[in-house]
Amino acid sequence: MKLCLMFLLLLLMERNGLCQYEETCVKSVINSCSDCVKSGPYCAWCTQLNFTSSGKQEAVRCDTRSQLIARGCEPDEIISPQNDKSTVEEKPLSVSLSSDQQPVQLSPQKISLRMRPGLSTTFSLSFKRVQGYPVDLYYLMDLSHSMKDDLEHVKGLGRDLFAALNNITAHAQIGFGAFVDKTVLPYTNTNEKKLQKPCDDDDQQCQPAFGYRHVLSMTPKEDEFREKVTEQLISGNLDSPEGSLDAMMQAAVCGDIIGWRNNSTRLIVLTTDAGFHMAGDGKLAGILEPNDEHCHMEDDVYTKSMTMDYPSVGQLATQLEKNNIQPIFAVTKDVETVYKQLSKMIPKSEVGVLSFDSKNVVQLIKSAYNKLSSKVTVTHDNLPDHVRVVYTPKCDHSGPAGDTEGVCDNVRAGQEIKFDVTVTADSCFQDTVFTIRPLGIKDTLTVNLSMKCDCECKDPQGNSHSHCKYKGGVHCGICRCNEGFIGQFCECSIGEKDEYSLRASCQRDNGTECEGRGDCVCGRCQCHSTESGSSYHGEFCECDDEHCEKYQNTLCGGNGKCKCGRCECVPEYEGSACQCRVSDKGCRTHNNTVCNGRGTCKCNRCECIEGYQRPLCQECPTCPDPCQAKLDCIECLGFKSGLAKQNCSVACKKVINHEIVDQFTLPSKECLQKDSEGCWITFKLEQMVGEDNYKAEILRDRDCPEPPSITAIIAGSIASVALIGILLLMLIKLLIYMKDLKEYKKFENEKKKSKWAEADNPLFQNATTTVTNPTFTGE
Repeated sequence: MKLCLMFLLLLLMERNGLCQYEETCVKSVINSCSDCVKSGPYCAWCTQLNFTSSGKQEAVRCDTRSQLIARGCEPDEIISPQNDKSTVEEKPLSVSLSSDQQPVQLSPQKISLRMRPGLSTTFSLSFKRVQGYPVDLYYLMDLSHSMKDDLEHVKGLGRDLFAALNNITAHAQIGFGAFVDKTVLPYTNTNEKKLQKPCDDDDQQCQPAFGYRHVLSMTPKEDEFREKVTEQLISGNLDSPEGSLDAMMQAAVCGDIIGWRNNSTRLIVLTTDAGFHMAGDGKLAGILEPNDEHCHMEDDVYTKSMTMDYPSVGQLATQLEKNNIQPIFAVTKDVETVYKQLSKMIPKSEVGVLSFDSKNVVQLIKSAYNKLSSKVTVTHDNLPDHVRVVYTPKCDHSGPAGDTEGVCDNVRAGQEIKFDVTVTADSCFQDTVFTIRPLGIKDTLTVNLSMKCDCECKDPQGNSHSHCKYKGGVHCGICRCNEGFIGQFCECSIGEKDEYSLRASCQRDNGTECEGRGDCVCGRCQCHSTESGSSYHGEFCECDDEHCEKYQNTLCGGNGKCKCGRCECVPEYEGSACQCRVSDKGCRTHNNTVCNGRGTCKCNRCECIEGYQRPLCQECPTCPDPCQAKLDCIECLGFKSGLAKQNCSVACKKVINHEIVDQFTLPSKECLQKDSEGCWITFKLEQMVGEDNYKAEILRDRDCPEPPSITAIIAGSIASVALIGILLLMLIKLLIYMKDLKEYKKFENEKKKSKWAEADNPLFQNATTTVTNPTFTGE
């Protein structure tokens, strides 16, 4: 309850003017009246000659009007450009439709605005629907085979359709067009026979496949409409989606062929039972050329159907809006959702559900037309960058104020409604023009927009004025020096040096002149005063004594002085903001050192050398392992060997060496490392005060391995070579044996495969030997 009362109280205070917006001027770099005007809508410029004294920035002339008056500027010396608006053309709204002149439904028709950046201006826009305004209706029908029953009903639709339109207006016209899809694969069967008759074989009433065909231009004759529609035959294609967007694009951009009148409500009634192809689908057929949104009709046929892709939804919406065409999608129930989504992307469109044979199409068109005509949507096009337009409807059934459009619903014919149009330009630009219009209506408001970014000051004539030491003239209260002179009051003669050289000497590291805190006078910086009254100082006005670090909301903690952005503390205090008493109690260690010699004590806390850690800089997690790091020094100090023995006393001055001991009583780290000669050294390290400072204790003599036996090595090498030779010979012998065994087995196998007989050759006769005894007589 209390919250509600507080809210009502605040609301009443605002309505009675008790809560007022505070005008502010946010300044950046201000060098002229023009810079001031561009800084914000409430910035004003004082042209009073003596408003600034020597050493003061001219930027102090720029502030809100109230602040300038409070600082002594006369009201009539203040420049603060305001917006100007003028009506260039304002014809009165038409009371009724007349034949001798075009009806006026929107007023005014032209307006001129001269605006200051950031400052809004508001004007009123009136609209009134004229009773009996002409209507052009283009009936665009899907003639794929599934629409066969619908076509038969549409052939007898002419009388009812004209009767419905005549109830709306006495100036109605109807046209007719048909579409199927692109006659290429995969959308249509490209077999020659199927192209000529794409329907079923038993269907004799079928025309060849086509993309989009314009059948009848706009006509007021019912007989002509009925005759042309009666001649139409059904066609067919392969896939379910159709070329609806191709047909609608051509119907929108081919105005002369369709017969759209200049002053009429233009409607396209699309009837279909299928979805639609859109941009990108053409790639399925190898069609890569994007839709160019131009008319391509020859002999009432769309000629680019097979070579140009489908239009995108955005392209179609743009052309429908540009040509003031309002689509009505009369579709079957199963694709209603698809076309409702499409309708959301196309302004001023409606969706209705057809019956199975399209008998309700007339009632559907009447209902959709009433919705479209009773809803007035005002919007703009070609809006320049950095310009914002907000519409506030003034009607009984209005939508919320919006920066893209204003909407009034349930508007009756003859009813006048208004819109407050608020225009804001955020920056300066060249003169431009944009238009405001109701969607679906030809009437427009042309807005000529120019900017006020310069000051129109009443300057004294001539270029020699006493305010400028007679070396220059006055422009908007500040001096414009003649050639050869510079300075706030043209008091500096350039002489032999040019102006660029003089100004360069006032810039630190090629930065801003005098750091933006002073004026460059004759090559030296004259510093301005700070907001509190003190002065900037330094060669380039880089210093001030007000912007040092604070402690407990006090500059330099109250324990020092601010000098050029840094605190100089009294002797008892230290720190960046003099916030600490000088003390090292918190930095003392048990051996009475400060931070173990590895850091400095500031504000009673150790600031350690890199690597060592607070609170007392004891450990160094990132430092190398001391056992490995100090090995060379242990070797050179303890055993006079190693890499560091040439410069041992210098390199190892932070390592204290002691005699070899058997016991080690101090806490330390035990190390076991191998030296440069391969011997193991056992030692302990204790870190002393200071950075990288150690006390070393060698625990025992080096443990060096015995040198290898040369004789054993040679004997072992010879034995190894002999053994390897014997093994190689055995391996070779084994390989030869395995090869011979393989060849023998191969021979045996071949022998078994032989097919010749083992009997003796009949032609072969054994040799016979006859021996005769010469002494034998035969007796």
